[in-house]
Amino acid sequence: MRKTALIIGGSRGIGRTIALRLAQSGFNIWLTYKSNHKAAEAVKTEIEKLGAVCDLVPFDVSSYEATDAALAPRMENCAPDVLVFNSGITRDNLMVWMTRDEWDSVLSTNLDGFYNVAHAVLFPMLRAKAGRIIVVSSLSGQIGHAGQVNYSASKAGLIGAAKALAREVGKKNILVNVVAPGFIETEMTENLPKEQVLPLIPVNRLGTAEDVASVVNFLCTEQNMYIHGQVIGVNGGLAM
Repeated sequence: MRKTALIIGGSRGIGRTIALRLAQSGFNIWLTYKSNHKAAEAVKTEIEKLGAVCDLVPFDVSSYEATDAALAPRMENCAPDVLVFNSGITRDNLMVWMTRDEWDSVLSTNLDGFYNVAHAVLFPMLRAKAGRIIVVSSLSGQIGHAGQVNYSASKAGLIGAAKALAREVGKKNILVNVVAPGFIETEMTENLPKEQVLPLIPVNRLGTAEDVASVVNFLCTEQNMYIHGQVIGVNGGLAM
């Protein structure tokens, strides 16, 4: 019997690749996204070609009401076996020029969104006494980047939230871990000055979405699992 993975933010980039990798590993996918229906439908088609079932669940993760309305009915009969929280946006600006909207929009999506989703998923997982929660944070949440005070704050907040949650639910056989990607080749990093970034990375390349997905897949599928409350960096050695 196939297990179910709930992927928050799965229509593009790292989320899309995670969804495909977990589908290959035998999971059916609940794929959430905000508004890019075309991209989500394309991922659904790819997942179904792998023999998995994919349900598309569009909603705005920053809204508690929208998140609850989208997820609560699904939780009445069963909990997902895996939750991957990958929702994230950037609104980069130097702090001195940062608008309140740039701050609020990033925090509400990246951090409040985690509360909204976790609140819907935790009770069903606790009833099942099983589950794995993978939070996709960022290198920015570990060491900070100029021009990303809002983004770094949200991603550091996710690390703190995941560690605290791990202490709360570990005894119920729910494992919580964080994956913190560094510079990964996605739409979000396509304007990076690579000639400046690559010399800082010991392995001398940007990461790929597959690099991140392989770690998430391990945390979701490995049977002999004693990793809990940890932050695993996927950054080519940029932060050690």
